[in-house]
Amino acid sequence: MEEIELFLEEAKELMQKAVDHTAAELVKIRAGKAMPNLLDGVMVQYYGAPTPLNQVSSVNTSDARTLAIKPFERNLISEIEKAIINSDLGLAPQNNGEIIILTIPALTEERRINLVKQAKQECEGGKISIRSVRKDTNESLRKLQKDGAPEDAIKRAEDQVQKLTDLYSSKLDELLAKKEADIMKV
Repeated sequence: MEEIELFLEEAKELMQKAVDHTAAELVKIRAGKAMPNLLDGVMVQYYGAPTPLNQVSSVNTSDARTLAIKPFERNLISEIEKAIINSDLGLAPQNNGEIIILTIPALTEERRINLVKQAKQECEGGKISIRSVRKDTNESLRKLQKDGAPEDAIKRAEDQVQKLTDLYSSKLDELLAKKEADIMKV
């Protein structure tokens, strides 16, 4: 039935969005290396409006442990420093009047373990989203059955929804395994 296919496509799309969102959140968890995307979540007050840092400055890595932020306007240096300090990154910005330098400290074993826990929480949040999509889709399929759809077609569709759930959950497990290996690598 066409309606069943629509529900399955929507479920697949929403589950992929959950995986993509989790992957984006995992990128923000730093693994001891200086990466420009570490600052993706930092918002700077730019003429009274919160603006992403990468829209008001250029961010470069000068070496494996240092980020250099060059604002497009010199008067933004104090705003960028304030935004970095107020973020939950735990970094101390230093400036020389033209650029802001962030030194990424080496991770301690304790900090690595905490970062792995944080990554696991993000992945669990993604799995919860996927299970929520499964629940909503199955409820919609049951409503179709009440409206006269064949029971065996609904049962097959529910099986497909479960297969999608397993597939996307395993993708999250793979993301977590990669991130965990990245964090624990000294």
